[in-house]
Amino acid sequence: MSDPQKESLLKHWKCMAACTLVSMCPFQYGLDFGIIGGLQAMPGFLQIFGEKDPTSPIGYNISPGRQQLISSLMILGAFLSSSMAGPLAKFIGRKMSIWLACVICIASNVIMMTTDKIGGLYAGRLLIGIANGLLMTFSQLYIQECSPAQYRGLMIGSFQSWTSIGSLVGTIIDNFTVKIGGKQSYILPLGIVYVIPGLISLGLLLIPESPRWLLQHDREEPARKALKWLRPHPELVDAELADIKSVIDAEKNLAQNTEIVDIWKNPVDRRRTLLAVGAVSLQAASGAMYMISYGTYFFEMANIGSAFENSCILTGVGVLVILINSAIITRWGRRRVFLLWGLIICGLCQMVVAAVYTANPGTTQTGKLIVSFSILYIIGYNGMVATYAWLCGGEFPSQRLRSYTFGLASSIGFLGAWLATFTAPYFINPKALGWGPKYGYIWMPSCFIGAAWVWFFLPEVKNRTFEEIDEMFEARLPARKFRHYVCVGPAALAAMGEKHKHEEAHEPVTTHEEVIWGEKGGKAATEMATAIA
Repeated sequence: MSDPQKESLLKHWKCMAACTLVSMCPFQYGLDFGIIGGLQAMPGFLQIFGEKDPTSPIGYNISPGRQQLISSLMILGAFLSSSMAGPLAKFIGRKMSIWLACVICIASNVIMMTTDKIGGLYAGRLLIGIANGLLMTFSQLYIQECSPAQYRGLMIGSFQSWTSIGSLVGTIIDNFTVKIGGKQSYILPLGIVYVIPGLISLGLLLIPESPRWLLQHDREEPARKALKWLRPHPELVDAELADIKSVIDAEKNLAQNTEIVDIWKNPVDRRRTLLAVGAVSLQAASGAMYMISYGTYFFEMANIGSAFENSCILTGVGVLVILINSAIITRWGRRRVFLLWGLIICGLCQMVVAAVYTANPGTTQTGKLIVSFSILYIIGYNGMVATYAWLCGGEFPSQRLRSYTFGLASSIGFLGAWLATFTAPYFINPKALGWGPKYGYIWMPSCFIGAAWVWFFLPEVKNRTFEEIDEMFEARLPARKFRHYVCVGPAALAAMGEKHKHEEAHEPVTTHEEVIWGEKGGKAATEMATAIA
């Protein structure tokens, strides 16, 4: 029988097709950032929702308060919906959650396209944020739970690439429609929002529900059917299903409280929760939100060449880097290494951009340097931080608590992004502090603190199955021992859990070492153990 770790990607074509379809969900999130960032520097939009400003390079400006709400309400909506992922997953699956998000997305866009009142725009922004939060959270849960371990990084890389592609499409469309003038200049970009939700809604009819979610809800036969559809070898499905079920059953037996309590009270789950939250929060800690949300406005107010063209270049480089990363992540995608160096690069770029602008603001040479280091920043962020932050955030939670833990991690990540986009106008808008690129002084130390956290606390779980990750956490390994740990299977996982449970009651119990190296289990465990370097 072929080794699943060495099988070609083509053998898993059905699973890859399903995950690719679902990975298109963040296109909406990226498209929104690309479009809204451009609209705030578009005279046709500012004529309705902004005000005349003779001192502005484009003759119009928008108040920091409105600018804050237009950008941050979307992220606030995403925070609200992602924080409800755990309770929502009790009632509906991953597919139904994505369908619900598509409906809300279309409804919100109708509001934004038809209103000329700022209150209507705010309502549309909040609703589309709710849709984006559901899309971002449940699409990743589906991908994490359906992908084979060796291709999980690749599919999350594909997920992240759609965010950048959406942002690029939005920025390019803005670049062309800004020349039309009037209301149509921003209505046309908003019309693109309908495309992907329609395609995803139809495509979901052709793919199965997450087998892990089905097993979690005691629907074993539908789970077996779904896994047979997703895997190339039907004869191996029962064994994989048994492994998943044994771990889920062990987690249920070891559960001390309800899910929302266990993610904090149980010490193992608390560690997993804090790691997932910390990993996803690295995106906000890098300072990327102000570069993405206000990129065009940032370049426009700094009077650096063509703002729209510079934003297109920046976003285009981001897409290219993501695609390159997707090609190498399966073979070389070590989470700790990429996150650590990515954050260091982002911090150094923020420092250089701020220092150069402080020394020589408004000159052509300064403008070229800012654009150059902004491109280098995007390489560090898109190629090293964004993909691996989301990937780790989904890999660390246990199966029983994945919806709650990852939903919480996503919501806190969105909260960090909301804080960044809400406060950014105070720093970069000429009507407020007017710092412009000097805002990088705020984010440089944030990046370095994030890099230090990765170095000391983040485990390496490249190419590990969820069952192996469960076992390593139950063994309470330090972060640096994860990479070379030898896993033995569900029996040891259950024994480790029972050990921790009975230690608190001071009762004798069979330990996981006895399961692994006992007289009856030693030989089998030795044969089963696989070292993953």
